[in-house]
Amino acid sequence: MSVTKIVITGGPCAGKTTAMSWIQNNFAKLGYTVLFVSETATELITGGVAPWTCGTNLDYQMCQMKLQMEKEAVYERAAASMPSEKILIVCDRGTIDNRAYMTDEEFGSVLSAIGISEVELRDRYDGVFHLVTAAKGAQQFYTTANNAARTESVEQAAALDDRLIAAWTGHPHLRIIDNSGDFEKKLERLMAEMRALLGEPQPMEIERKFLIEYPDIAWLDSLPNCQRVEIIQTYLLPEDGMEARIRQRGAHGHYIYTKTVKKALTGMTRVEIESRLSQEEYLALMMNADTTRRQIRKTRYCLTHGSQYLEIDVYPFWTDRAILEIELSDEQEAISIPQELRVIREVTEDPRYKNAALACAPDLAAL
Repeated sequence: MSVTKIVITGGPCAGKTTAMSWIQNNFAKLGYTVLFVSETATELITGGVAPWTCGTNLDYQMCQMKLQMEKEAVYERAAASMPSEKILIVCDRGTIDNRAYMTDEEFGSVLSAIGISEVELRDRYDGVFHLVTAAKGAQQFYTTANNAARTESVEQAAALDDRLIAAWTGHPHLRIIDNSGDFEKKLERLMAEMRALLGEPQPMEIERKFLIEYPDIAWLDSLPNCQRVEIIQTYLLPEDGMEARIRQRGAHGHYIYTKTVKKALTGMTRVEIESRLSQEEYLALMMNADTTRRQIRKTRYCLTHGSQYLEIDVYPFWTDRAILEIELSDEQEAISIPQELRVIREVTEDPRYKNAALACAPDLAAL
């Protein structure tokens, strides 16, 4: 059995309701049993439980977070009992969405009360797909008429959209679906991104890689749409000729663990199969580490720029340069790089700058 849990999120009037119908139709045809976890905020607010009816916003957010987590747990338990080989759990918004409606102090109080870290709360999903609000780029279609819980103006909706993206930034599989083209094209892009994550027809990773000058860390840390993540990457002995690695990823002492198996198809495109590990499974796999390669340790800055998700890797062995990676939906997709990041050259097809090669390079500073 394969159970995948994803989030469909986005600003107000982004098209989530229609997207759910498309997901059901598209993925049922691919053999998936599709389960939908309804939006908890709308459920509570239309039932009379809202920030303005509870004692404080913190009281409301605590109720919403606990209900949402329990609902997801119920769906996961139900999925485990089903005879289907492929199950897709689709959450209409995820738990970290709530951060966009809280102050930092309120969010910290919720995490403390529930006993969970931000990393664990954010990265408990296999993929996150953000549909950009119609208030950004398709204002003529923005409306509050189709949702009794929606009250935001165009300006408020656009600002909320930015806060939601910032809340999810740092997730390893965040995709932003903007309003370029018409609404049908928007949903077609969503379906394509979801198929890529699920490996239908096979799990592709398409990325471009750039060698850049060492970035301004203070600038990155100041951005609300940038998250810092610490990564330790260990390469395993090859499996059937395919590259295998395990990774510890997180921040502030809280981590998730994954195993990834990759095989190159072109310089830019690879088959990638990723699975979540428990800490015990991760430690057991360390026994299969390829001792001819060093561990790769790096600080990753995850940054949203327009509809693109940028990952800047800063390594301890370089003080003058870093690596920028941009994941694409297809090899012809246009890219945009912030002017604050100074590109030295593209190294997408330069094998020396792959992490697997860096793990073997005798003199990293000389590259």
